[in-house]
Amino acid sequence: MGSVPEELSLVPLHRRPDLLEACAKLLGEEWGKSRASRLHSLQRSSDAFPACLLLLRSRGPADPRAVPPAAPESPCQLVGHVRLSRVVGRPHDLFVESVVVARALRGQGYGRRLMEATERWARARGFSRLHLTTHDKQHFYAHLGFILGEPVQSVAFLSPTIPAEVLRLFSAPSSTASSTRPRVPSRPLPPPPPPTAPPPPPPPPVIWARGVLAEDRGQSLLETPHRDAKGLPIFWMKKDI
Repeated sequence: MGSVPEELSLVPLHRRPDLLEACAKLLGEEWGKSRASRLHSLQRSSDAFPACLLLLRSRGPADPRAVPPAAPESPCQLVGHVRLSRVVGRPHDLFVESVVVARALRGQGYGRRLMEATERWARARGFSRLHLTTHDKQHFYAHLGFILGEPVQSVAFLSPTIPAEVLRLFSAPSSTASSTRPRVPSRPLPPPPPPTAPPPPPPPPVIWARGVLAEDRGQSLLETPHRDAKGLPIFWMKKDI
């Protein structure tokens, strides 16, 4: 007899609330934090974003004429998780985070399949670009077609009642708000010293890393100028889908 085929599906967590506890455990094993904190974040998943997507594995019928499972809550295994959020000022972009595959299933290609399913899910809803950050998986994402990119601002929680005009305020330059404030007269400053001519800058190095060319000066798959909140190097990446 042949082996029973495997079926994978990508399902929003808010469509499968019965998997909330299992998803919180999966994320907790990878990044810690309290169970209550994880559950609170996961319960925010919605069609209005952020959306937590689950990669589920089930054993499909060997005979295509066989009757499929009757209910969506049929037994299945949680393979991985990814969270998608909107990006401020970029209506066709999504920010990818909390990408994780169950430890017992790593090294079997599920990470790639999780990301490919995520791309299909986003593309089917009219989005055309994904952004993400990583500390040490930049080569993995490069193999999936991601390139080095620039920092963007994601929206943690987006309500469908928030108009686009309000969201655009998030990305407005600070000078716009400060220009409306009344000017307070101050003492005249002493004249600055005469400027000195700076030395000419050296030519920017062109660095290739595993076939990927850095888009920004000083950035490659081996080195990044960006740091996270803890001061650790972090790589910003993007992909047109």
